[in-house]
Amino acid sequence: MSAPRGETGQRSDHAATTGAGAPDLGATTRRHLLAGGLSFGGAAALASFAPTTALAQAKPAEADELTPPAPRAIEVRARPIDHFDLRDRAHRQFGSLQFRSGLILTSSFRGFGGLSGLRLDPRGERFVAVSDKATWFTGRIVYDGTAMSGLADVEAAPLLGPDGTPLRSRKWYDSESLAFDGGTAYVGFERVNQIVKFDFGRDGVRARGHPIAVPPALRKLPNNKGIESLVVVPKPHALAGTLIALSERGLDADRNIVGFLIGGRTPGQFSVRRTETYDISDAALLPGGEELLILERKFSWFEGVHIRIRRIALSTIGPGATVDGPAIFEADLGNEIDNMEGLNVHIDAGGATVLTMVSDDNFSMLQRTLLLQFTLEPD
Repeated sequence: MSAPRGETGQRSDHAATTGAGAPDLGATTRRHLLAGGLSFGGAAALASFAPTTALAQAKPAEADELTPPAPRAIEVRARPIDHFDLRDRAHRQFGSLQFRSGLILTSSFRGFGGLSGLRLDPRGERFVAVSDKATWFTGRIVYDGTAMSGLADVEAAPLLGPDGTPLRSRKWYDSESLAFDGGTAYVGFERVNQIVKFDFGRDGVRARGHPIAVPPALRKLPNNKGIESLVVVPKPHALAGTLIALSERGLDADRNIVGFLIGGRTPGQFSVRRTETYDISDAALLPGGEELLILERKFSWFEGVHIRIRRIALSTIGPGATVDGPAIFEADLGNEIDNMEGLNVHIDAGGATVLTMVSDDNFSMLQRTLLLQFTLEPD
């Protein structure tokens, strides 16, 4: 049973399409945490964010149980998030971002969840996402004015290998990152440290993936700390045609996070300065391609989960460089966040720069799939 609106800050269920709902455990565990006590429920919720804990990995469903054998339509239900700040309903401005709208997504399809990469069309409507169980999700965001109200036309399909069989069959199902270069999609597989290319523009979710050549150092990234973000740099920037691959927590000799420039005119390795123990979960280019936004997260048993977004000048990125930039957004469990793993940027019909974030629920009943949108305020 959902908690009353006054306790959770959510309105009653709003179904974008019909589908099975789910109890809102997220708000309850957040109340435990904000009250300052790690009760059993609060401790379990925190544990679900820690990727190496026994609870987070207890009895995981097999990939074959979570991934459809062929493309199929699924139903997704959306419940709106009225306010981002659980402590102050009137608070709308968070650093350089203004909260626009959010959705809590659930589905009766067991394989829905684990969303780790998200890309939208230029209008911010059609989407392609990948889950960490090697599944494509495609569909359309429905808007009521400028606020998201639900999802429609959602389809799930397995990522296929060169022979047309699902990549999960070779246990390549920790797919954590997604980038597009025109009709070509690139997907990063973290644990096996591979990047796979798909002719998505021609074949859509039926496209067959082919691994690309990657630097030897990328193949040696730590287990479960590998490639977490992919971005293709467009023309006319100096890095045009380069695939930027950022690791989650592959560290260089100075304990900074390793990134790679693949292809383009100046391939090589660079680093992103690591501060306050944050790890990288995704990245996206701002319109114009001059600046890179990096989505980061951190977890501790004492402080809980935090996320932030840093803004980095693309001109500072090059072989051998260590880049840094200011934080433009920060949030914690006092806000409507979860394990935020996907970031996208688009320009809406009114000319506003819109950031969309999606969370990976790790297929855990203690976590949620959230879709959040903010507008970037002008400098």
